[in-house]
Amino acid sequence: MTKSNGENPRKTDIKVSLIGGHRLAGATLHERTVTASLIGGADVDLTDIDIPDGTELRITKLSLIGGVGLKVRHDVRVEVHGLRLGGVKDDGPSEPGGPTVRIDAWGLVGGVSVSRA
Repeated sequence: MTKSNGENPRKTDIKVSLIGGHRLAGATLHERTVTASLIGGADVDLTDIDIPDGTELRITKLSLIGGVGLKVRHDVRVEVHGLRLGGVKDDGPSEPGGPTVRIDAWGLVGGVSVSRA
């Protein structure tokens, strides 16, 4: 994860495709990422990066059809927001504090599945 310092504004990564999803790795992401496609979801692997405590990494997924598959460490809190026909599967930590990944998933069909390493 590339973190912005106080002098530079936060960077937002934008990934766009018509058909087909996106595979995103943690080392190449900034604090905010937007992925958009007509058909296709997003597979995001954040297991290889160190997210500092108190930091929020934000990922926004926009698609008609396609969900989000997210891999994180055991200590990372995941918050899921947005509107979609599909559930959320996450058995993660419920304690406050620590790093947070916020998923904003907007779409017609597709859920959010969180797996922990």
